[in-house]
Amino acid sequence: RDREGDRGKYLSTAKRKFAESLNEFKFQCIGDAETDDEICIAKSLQEFAGVLQNLEDERTRMIENADDVLIMPLERFRKEQISAAKEAKKKYDKETEKYCAVLEKHLSLSAKKKEAHLHEADSQVDHVRQHFYEVSLEYVFKVQEVQERKMFDFVEPLLAFLQGLFTYYHHGYELAKDFNHFKTDLTISIQNTRNRFESTRSEVECLMRKMKENPHEHKSISHDTMEGYLFVQEKRSFVSTWVKHYCTYHREPKRVTMVLFDQKSGGKVGEEESFTLKSCTRRKTDSIEKRFCFDVEAVDRPGVITMQALSEEDRRLWMEAMDGREPVRCQVAQLDVVGFNVVKKFIYAVETRGIDEQGLYRIVGVNSRVQKLLGLAMDPKTCADVELDSTEWEIKTITSAIKYYLRMLPAPLMTYQYQRSFIKAASESFVSCLFS
Repeated sequence: RDREGDRGKYLSTAKRKFAESLNEFKFQCIGDAETDDEICIAKSLQEFAGVLQNLEDERTRMIENADDVLIMPLERFRKEQISAAKEAKKKYDKETEKYCAVLEKHLSLSAKKKEAHLHEADSQVDHVRQHFYEVSLEYVFKVQEVQERKMFDFVEPLLAFLQGLFTYYHHGYELAKDFNHFKTDLTISIQNTRNRFESTRSEVECLMRKMKENPHEHKSISHDTMEGYLFVQEKRSFVSTWVKHYCTYHREPKRVTMVLFDQKSGGKVGEEESFTLKSCTRRKTDSIEKRFCFDVEAVDRPGVITMQALSEEDRRLWMEAMDGREPVRCQVAQLDVVGFNVVKKFIYAVETRGIDEQGLYRIVGVNSRVQKLLGLAMDPKTCADVELDSTEWEIKTITSAIKYYLRMLPAPLMTYQYQRSFIKAASESFVSCLFS
């Protein structure tokens, strides 16, 4: 009984978990909006869950009532009636054995015994026989009572249990009647969805073949929105890694959203990160080892984010969506007035802000920042607005801009007659710094 009860509990738990799973399951919407048929089909799982839960509640009540109407009455009948009949049987067997033994002993008496002795023996046998007769009657009475009580003490609980079972089935019947209207609507929705699928399947297959044959003609690109996978450079102490992200860009608020995507863990995604786009610049091929790269700057976060697209075409689409620009090429044919002023301005900033900074010549700045500084400083329209005292421009960015600008100048940078004097001055100042 206990084992059957445990199995019933396991079955009930499994049914309830199944109903809970159905209730929590959600269909994904394909397209911009759901049709009436799709809404009906999506709702069906919650309806199924409700029916299963309701039926299981009624079944649980039926099983709980079975203890009161069936198990306990039968248990009471067994203890009070059948156990009493067994005790009467034991008593009858004991008295039967005793009577038979006394009778055999009595029959073995010799007729030559004295009359008084024989008369006493007859009286003793009559007494034992009378007691055996009474015990026999009690046993027969108890057996008959048990047989009679079976007609109602055993059958009546079974009738009550079946009545509860019929109530459970009737409850299911009423549920089925109430569910019938929704079942009809659901059947129609399922058939409509199947017919719609069959009718559009050939069209979808035809479109798929055309897209395979001419992928560029059927590629849908929105100028307002761009989305796809990008590898984002993450800089650490000594190395940099490229991490795959799923990125989206909306032109109207200029909002970029990045979600970490781990392919090794079965496509597990991380937390969403977003920022407002400030600028987008293509990376020159000789400025980075990776291909298809571009830099973006954010309004609400510091630094430059370097991203790698999946192809040259993919990078072009991202840059078009973000209004990206080409990197500045500082190619000055001669050291003109603007160039002199820029170099003097850069050197003055280094002397006043970072002449004592460690690694002044060795440490290089971020290439995109260097290009941006040169672009602003060499442009007559924006050169006056460049504030080198601002923390926006690091010393390493300014020194790298000087070196890059000098490398772009045509050789020689100075006439030969000044070369020895320049080297001598640099050497003397360097030696004096070492021994000062």
